[in-house]
Amino acid sequence: MKVSRILLSGTAALALIGTSGCVTDPNTGERKASRTAIGAGIGGTLGYLLGGAIGGDAARIIGAGIGGSAGAVIGKQYDDQIRELDELTEGTGVEVEEVGDQEAILLRMPDGVTFATGSAQINPGFYDTLNAVAQNLVNYPNSLIDVYGFTDTTGSDALNQRLSEQRAQAVADYLAARGVARSRLATQGYGEQYDYLRVKTADGVAEPLNRRVEIKIIPISQDDVNAARGN
Repeated sequence: MKVSRILLSGTAALALIGTSGCVTDPNTGERKASRTAIGAGIGGTLGYLLGGAIGGDAARIIGAGIGGSAGAVIGKQYDDQIRELDELTEGTGVEVEEVGDQEAILLRMPDGVTFATGSAQINPGFYDTLNAVAQNLVNYPNSLIDVYGFTDTTGSDALNQRLSEQRAQAVADYLAARGVARSRLATQGYGEQYDYLRVKTADGVAEPLNRRVEIKIIPISQDDVNAARGN
């Protein structure tokens, strides 16, 4: 199991590593920085993970027609879903992480693999991985899904903000096209913010690895549904 647990706090972690802390990307063969080399939980203290669903969950729960799961059931479903996601994404570079105490599941798409520089077009080589993720989301319908987009530091702040929004939307659109109810999906772009890892290049400059998308899966309980309906 490659699932890691995020211990939440209010401060983002940052690391500088050398070429010794690298692995070979399973999709491209490229040598990239390894999170294992810098310790478990790096990037897990990011502020945007601390809140709830984008835009609040009440209206989205009602709009999505989510039935919710009983407390005991939601725990088992959470464990089953995170285990299946871990198995489905094995060897793809996707990181599967638990947020809080079964509060959410975070899928961090690999930097530099999902998108090319300056592009919001999903690399075709990543379709199979997203297909598997989409099917898992269809199989576990009692959740809201937030998709976050990020960029590296190439280009202006304004351009990168737009690009991050487009990347998040591209992944959300792809998931919807594969059967995930669009009413469950929301997107947010963060531009150059929250670079979860920095790696020293040959000239010693700390370069952020941030050309990525993250998918946050928020399980919905029956209590959440009742609260949304005002029961």
